[in-house]
Formats: sequence, structure tokens, C-alpha cells
Amino acid sequence: MKFAILLACLSATATPASSDELPLADAGRIEQRIQALARFGANPNGGVSRVAFGAADLAGREYVKGLMRDAGLAVRVDAAGNIIGRIEGTGSALPVIILGSHIDSVPEGGNYDGDVGVIGAIEAATLLRERGIATHHPLEIVSFTDEEGGTVGSKAMAGKIGRDALGLMSQSGLTVGDGIRAVGGDPDRLDTARREPGDIEAYLELHIEQGAILDEAGVDIGVVEGIVGIRWWDVTIEGAANHAGTTPMDRRRDALLSAAELVLAVNRVAATTPGTQVATVGKIRAEPGAPNVIPGRVVMSLEIRDLAEAKMESVYRSIASEAAKIAQARETPVNFVEVDIALKPAPTDARLRGLIARSAADLGLSHRVMPSGAGHDAQEIANVTPIGMIFVPSKGGISHSPREFTAPADMANGVNVLLRTMLAIDGGALTK
Repeated sequence: MKFAILLACLSATATPASSDELPLADAGRIEQRIQALARFGANPNGGVSRVAFGAADLAGREYVKGLMRDAGLAVRVDAAGNIIGRIEGTGSALPVIILGSHIDSVPEGGNYDGDVGVIGAIEAATLLRERGIATHHPLEIVSFTDEEGGTVGSKAMAGKIGRDALGLMSQSGLTVGDGIRAVGGDPDRLDTARREPGDIEAYLELHIEQGAILDEAGVDIGVVEGIVGIRWWDVTIEGAANHAGTTPMDRRRDALLSAAELVLAVNRVAATTPGTQVATVGKIRAEPGAPNVIPGRVVMSLEIRDLAEAKMESVYRSIASEAAKIAQARETPVNFVEVDIALKPAPTDARLRGLIARSAADLGLSHRVMPSGAGHDAQEIANVTPIGMIFVPSKGGISHSPREFTAPADMANGVNVLLRTMLAIDGGALTK
């Protein structure tokens, strides 16, 4: 029966509702709030630069706190600087259900990455308040601190942030520790921000896709099967610097030539290996860097992403094998050093995927199961509780850009799925 699971959870509402009375998101209100938030850190050419801990971030945080209070949430800031709005449930000592994302941006970013998840979660709480619907479980809406700079707030909530991270410099010019203080947190008491397994019933995150799959396919909702893991290497290629005019072509040990071949090999391996893995060389530096000197040394990056750790390792080994062949043929040794800041793959909970898909179908929305190629706060919270992610289309697949855009109707669809999935969890769907 349509919405059967959802109706079961409404038995304790202040005003019992039929399936037809379940609230629908207000697309205009969501867009208005997105645009109001966009004022904080607005760039002249569009988009926003609201980097964590900067003046625009502080102003945006105050705006979000006000929206939370308007929705009937009790607002606090934890030791990691996370903004937490809470509504108590009717049940006694039940674990909390969390909806969340972030509002900080990359420099010259867009107005939808992260913001849709926070504004959308507040819209869900607003709908509950307007209809007088009470949940059994307590509900928390979280705007996490400094997602773009390294998922700082969600790492702290998962108990995964080290003290050394507090000394790193953020985009704002403050260290992470000083930034946390600036937004009302307490880096000396980060342990108090940690949640233990059992504290949280489930975590849901609404987010723009940041890719073009949904938009190009005309699909309304992405049911995220997992967030890819990320591994990074610093790659050094040693050649021999020499005069560019006097060294014959057949007597060169050109490190940049080897690097060019390796970049092509990285692309070839990733593109021809079955699966959805990606591999990227995004940074390269040739030394000594003079137009009349053959490059004697190249330092470049390698990044590999996939949902499976075994696949990432397999792709890396294939690339390393190609590098060894290039090194031998060109007499340019290649050395890989893995950077110790990798993210592990985070599969979403199969039960939550099912609830998200059911909610979309009940609303008459098309959906497809897909991976997330970008990292999210959910990736950290997966260390503590089951996670689910809902994607809505990004126009043209553009993100981290002033041209980033998600239509109001698509944002409203995402909120409607978010709310119904949350109500299903509240009704005990994870334990049935």
C-alpha cells in the first residue's frame, strides 16, 4: 500500500495524517533561502567564496542558525564548530536521526554544493513543524564545519580527527584550531563532539550530484550506493638535466617526456579496466623549469578513486607496471610515494538505499542507483552509523563553479524523498 511504511510512523503525530496529507516541500522557499545564503561571500562574477572560518562563513552560519530556530530547532555549536539543530522525539532514550551537509565552499565555488543538503534538511524540519508532526526519535540537523578543507566537523563527530590537523592552515588564513574557536567551537575539547556507535539511528545527506549523469539521463533522484575511496601518490621521475641545444635527441634522459608517457598510461589503464574507477594526474612540475634545459626531474600527482579498495589497488599496480616499462625504456627511474591522507570507500546502507528508492517511487519520481565520485561528510559518519545519500541533478554536471545550478523543483524533489525516508526510519524500518 502506498506510503504504508510512512503512515505507520505517524501514529504518534500531533495531527494524524493520511498519505495524501504528507507534506511536500516548497520549491520557492528553498530557492529563496539558497539565494539568501548566497549573499554571504558572493562573488561579482557569480557563485560564492565562503571558505570555512572566513567572515562570509561566520555570517552564513548565523543565517543558518536563524533558519533552524525558525523551524523550531534548539541550536547549539559543538566543540568541533558543527551547528546542530535538534528536535526532541516522543520516544524515550531513542538514538537520534541526523540529516546534514555543509555550507562552506571552495574559493569561487557555487551556491548549491552542500547548501542544498543543509537548506533542504531545514525545509524538512519546517514541514514537520507546519503539520504538527512529531517523530519518535530525536531529529538533528547538522551543518558540518569545514567540509571542503578536509571534512573537519564530520571527522570530529566520528572521532577520526587528529590533533595535528588543528595546526594545518585553512583557506581563511587561520589554522583549523583557531578557525574552530572563531566559529564557537573548542579544539581543546574535540572529544566531546564524538558520537559513539548506537548514538545515531541513521544519517541521511541530500546533495547535488556534481556530475552530469542524472541531468543527461533525465532522472530525478540518485540513490547513492557508496562514496568512493580516494588514494593519492606523489610520483617522482628522475632524468638528467642538460643543455637543450647541444644534447642530441637520442642521448637525452628527459624526465618530462617520461612523465607525458606516464600521464597517457594512467588514462589508458583507468579507461580500459572494467569498472567505474577513475585515475587522474592533476599536478605536474618539471625541474629546473627553464625553456633551454632538458627537464631532469618531474614531480607529479596520481589520484585513484573507486568504491572498492581492491580495485584501487589493482589499478595502481597496473599503472606502476606501466611506469616501470617507461623507466626502463627511457632510463628515468620512477618512484611512487603514497600520501597518508587517503579516504576509505564508504558503502551506503542497503536498507537505506531501499527506503530512498521506495520513497522516490511513491512520489512518482524516477531514480537510479549510482556511486558518488566526490567525498562527503557522510563518508566520515559511516564510521559511526548507517548512512544514506540522495542525489538531485546538477545542470550540465557543473560543480565547484559559479555556473553550478540545481533547479528549485529538483531540490524540492530531493527534500520530499529525504523527509519520507527519514519518517520511514523513524517508524522502525531499519529494525523490521
